[in-house]
Amino acid sequence: MYFKKKILVPVFVAFISLFAACSSPVIQDKPNIIFIMSDDHAYQALSAYNSGLIETPNIDKIASEGIIYQRAFVTNSICAPSRAVILTGKFSHLNGVKGNKDVFDGSQQTIPKIFQQNGYQTAIVGKWHLESEPTGFDYWNVLPGQGDYYNPDFIKMGKDTVYKGYVTDIITELSKQFLNNRQKDKPFFLMMHHKAPHRSWMPAIRHLNEKDGNFTMPNNFYDDYSGREPIAKGMALTIDKYLQLNFDFKLPVDSNKPHDTGWFYDEVVRKHARFSDEEREAWDNRYNREKEKYEAVKDNQSELIRWKYNRYIEDFTNCIKAVDESVGEITGWLEENGLAENTIVIYTSDQGFFLGEHGFFDKRIMYEEAFRTPLLIKYPNEIDKNSSSELLVQNLDIAPTLLDLAGVEIPDDLQGRSLRKTWSEDSVTWRDALYYHYYEKGFLVSPHYGIRTKRYKLIHFYDEIDSWELFDLQEDPKEMNNLVSNPEYSSIVRNLKEQLSAIQEKYKDNSFDKK
Repeated sequence: MYFKKKILVPVFVAFISLFAACSSPVIQDKPNIIFIMSDDHAYQALSAYNSGLIETPNIDKIASEGIIYQRAFVTNSICAPSRAVILTGKFSHLNGVKGNKDVFDGSQQTIPKIFQQNGYQTAIVGKWHLESEPTGFDYWNVLPGQGDYYNPDFIKMGKDTVYKGYVTDIITELSKQFLNNRQKDKPFFLMMHHKAPHRSWMPAIRHLNEKDGNFTMPNNFYDDYSGREPIAKGMALTIDKYLQLNFDFKLPVDSNKPHDTGWFYDEVVRKHARFSDEEREAWDNRYNREKEKYEAVKDNQSELIRWKYNRYIEDFTNCIKAVDESVGEITGWLEENGLAENTIVIYTSDQGFFLGEHGFFDKRIMYEEAFRTPLLIKYPNEIDKNSSSELLVQNLDIAPTLLDLAGVEIPDDLQGRSLRKTWSEDSVTWRDALYYHYYEKGFLVSPHYGIRTKRYKLIHFYDEIDSWELFDLQEDPKEMNNLVSNPEYSSIVRNLKEQLSAIQEKYKDNSFDKK
């Protein structure tokens, strides 16, 4: 009797296990990945980092259910180079994209190709901006160039396509279509790249009237750039002087007027021509009110500057509202389809952005607001809720991190590090400095490179200008005081220059004349 029991119990258990296996979905070993990247989304405009400007509850949820990086930075604060770094895990001088006009070599090694080779179905939807067709993707549907906010053109697998609606909503819907139609027996890697909130900051119709701007200006808005001439003072980045009444602030234009007022005017006319009649009516109703406000303040310099600042920040933040809604739709889709636990969700931006700090808009320069970027990662299978890291990380680390999480061998030539240890170990040996190199001359920003440690930042502007800047970020987090000529910091400058030379050698950057 005892012998029979020994035989029957295992048989019965085996039968039950077999039945359960047949009636349950197959458990996927490799995690799915959704990489969501917005364009120019300043960390200051994300309430997980700064609750005073805008509420972004859906993006914040990624942080509350995962990890937020408080010191995440880019290697080159400009759109195309940042995207190339993320795809390759290599600095600009090695991946070939130093500026926005450089053509990305699609034949080189990229993470979507590596994922394809390891059984993933890959896709990219939204902004591409790399001057060549995407490679390594089973499905791609991307905006040509910068793309348009309303009724935008897309290039779907090489074929021109036009979609009706608002670009953020369209990217969301196309991403969901891919997810719904994917190969269910494969893990997926989806890169979801939003155009918003890129200049010229055109919110969705539903967000036009949500809030009249009354924002608090940064306390260094009226920076006089003392000690940072000729660099900061000479850049064409100030909100007051360089943002355009029609293009940026949306004052109505006369479409019948001869196009003799330059690129900005012509571009406004082109964008307006994309509106449907209903969209154009709602848009004109909204911004005719701004024309009245402008007329009331245009002769008062201080009030005019305040109006410009509020106009800029209002449209910028209203663009982000649709991005936050999009993130909610995608994460909601994962939950509805039972995929939330085994899907890695990353939210980031291609770089940071100035929101009035130093009086600036845009990016490029190695000051914190442009250099730093949001980075949030959710992966319930591994990452504890409400995790946070103060380690110095970069967009260079995204490629090796994703490969590591997918159980794929990380190629030796990738220059970043997997972030996995930053949430899986109590203490981790990590880098003590970051390297940055900007090559373009747009907006009168000089090419420059630099090093950032936890406390200090040393920047070298070269090319036509040879100038150094040093900031003590502990004592001067707003970067107002250039200490490079201060004798009390001479040894720090010397040590940082040595570190800088060593880190350039480490990353094999000899793509400029050192001075």
